[in-house]
Amino acid sequence: MLRNLMVREYFSAIAASFNTIFKSNEHNARLGRMLMWVNGSCYGTYEDVRFKHFRHHVDNGDLCWFDYQAWFKRHPLILKLVLALEWLYIPAHEVIMHGMLVFGSFIIPQRKSQRLYNLTAIVIRGSLYGTLLWFYPRVAVLYAVAYMLMLIVLRFMDNLQHDYAGTHTLFDKTPLPHKSDRVYEQAHTFSNPISLKYKWPNLIVLNFGFHNAHHARPTTPWFQLPALHRELFGENPDDVIPFAAQLKCYSRFRVARVMTYEQEGNGAEYMKDASQGLATGINAVSFLTAF
Repeated sequence: MLRNLMVREYFSAIAASFNTIFKSNEHNARLGRMLMWVNGSCYGTYEDVRFKHFRHHVDNGDLCWFDYQAWFKRHPLILKLVLALEWLYIPAHEVIMHGMLVFGSFIIPQRKSQRLYNLTAIVIRGSLYGTLLWFYPRVAVLYAVAYMLMLIVLRFMDNLQHDYAGTHTLFDKTPLPHKSDRVYEQAHTFSNPISLKYKWPNLIVLNFGFHNAHHARPTTPWFQLPALHRELFGENPDDVIPFAAQLKCYSRFRVARVMTYEQEGNGAEYMKDASQGLATGINAVSFLTAF
């Protein structure tokens, strides 16, 4: 239950960043900031999440700052440990990314001005978790497990949704080659709903699997995405990645994906590979870690 709550809070925060929950932008921003304290992304700012998400949509790319492959190569022992934990289905790669988020303003030069805010968040959230650990250690441990499960769900949903070429240009103002190209955007965006037949499983992730619909009209409220998907693409199961194939891709390439960059490919071929469980996918594109 706690895992599902945190997953919903993440997708709700993303919905709020697109001003799709309330009519007022200010109210959406307030809700987004509050939900970030629930899902653990409060060490950065709401504006950081909005910035990365909007660039993702406008520039048609997965932009980041942190070159994790290069970092892993400089720390081979950590890489070996991460690969071993990932083989055990423990999301160690994402844990490192979230660990960096905790100290983001002390690591990322462009976030230097946020150090007081960052330190305040560390003290408040750290004190709350320390109190929980002291008085209710079992609950604290279960919270950590629930958080791990949340990370698994989030990257499971993210990892097949694009075959953009990942770039380390998050803070670079130079536009990407396919900026505002809607044909390219749809050709390299893929939908991975949990189910087309039943509606309720998709509610766990607030219909985030209807990703082509989300990219076609980003301001569409989450609860209208299935209808928009049917309007734009019909109900042909060949237009989405089957859930069984999603599971196969996630499991088969769980170790290889740690050192795999997202590569721009032929959208049709990528869709075919993903539907057969042969697409590697990508880690570390969560908007919770906006760097």
